[in-house]
Amino acid sequence: MSTAGHAVRDSATMLRRNLRHMVRYPSMTVMLIGQPLLFLLLFVYVFGGTMGAGLPGAPAGDRGDYLTYITPGILTMTVASVSIGTAVLVANDMTDGIIDRFRTMDITRGSVLTGQVLGAMIQTAHALAVVVGVAFLLGLRTAATAAQWLGLVALLVLLSLALTWFTVALGLASPDPETASNLPMVFVLLPFVGSGFVPVESMPAGLRTFAEHQPFTPVMDAFRGLLAGSPDGRDVLLSLLWCSVIGGIGYLWSRRLYRTRAAR
Repeated sequence: MSTAGHAVRDSATMLRRNLRHMVRYPSMTVMLIGQPLLFLLLFVYVFGGTMGAGLPGAPAGDRGDYLTYITPGILTMTVASVSIGTAVLVANDMTDGIIDRFRTMDITRGSVLTGQVLGAMIQTAHALAVVVGVAFLLGLRTAATAAQWLGLVALLVLLSLALTWFTVALGLASPDPETASNLPMVFVLLPFVGSGFVPVESMPAGLRTFAEHQPFTPVMDAFRGLLAGSPDGRDVLLSLLWCSVIGGIGYLWSRRLYRTRAAR
């Protein structure tokens, strides 16, 4: 078998290992999916009437408009939430001795990280499907065409890939799983200080400047435009740029950390 064939085989083995972990320990998956769902229900039913009335051009007290507005922020939060679990699993592997066992086996070194990333992507896809399904049950309205839905899915995949690689690096850099569970929390919080739940125009000047220039705002605006059937090319371009930067840094950082930590 060629070197590429060995890498594919070993990565598939590591992917099966991670999928079995998810099946055996479903509580973490339920918790990671439950968090964005809780925020979705909370903001729609508790704050939706008031917040919906403050949206530009929205009828007073329209929860449906607010649901449509915050769904992109909830989707972004879902991707970030699942990435926390990835960091914890990576940190756990690095501290419980399993990596030392892998080093004694005839497997492709990079397959360990590849299996983690692919497993996290599958978990993220399931979480996003649940969140989107619940949003439609609550009354989500969209004018997106089939092509725009494909664009939305592609952008979600790219965001998931970028955050997964970055949180893999955070997991490798963490001394223990507890630290690894805290470091990626910034990704869950960023939608709140962006355009996820309120328009950035409503924020004070200093906070508005940060919100306009942080990575998740153009991503959420691109999601919002695609769902509305009128995507903004600038938002899509900025989203692609930010995802490429975050994913590239995460990939290179994680590969470097894995080589140095696994060699100890």
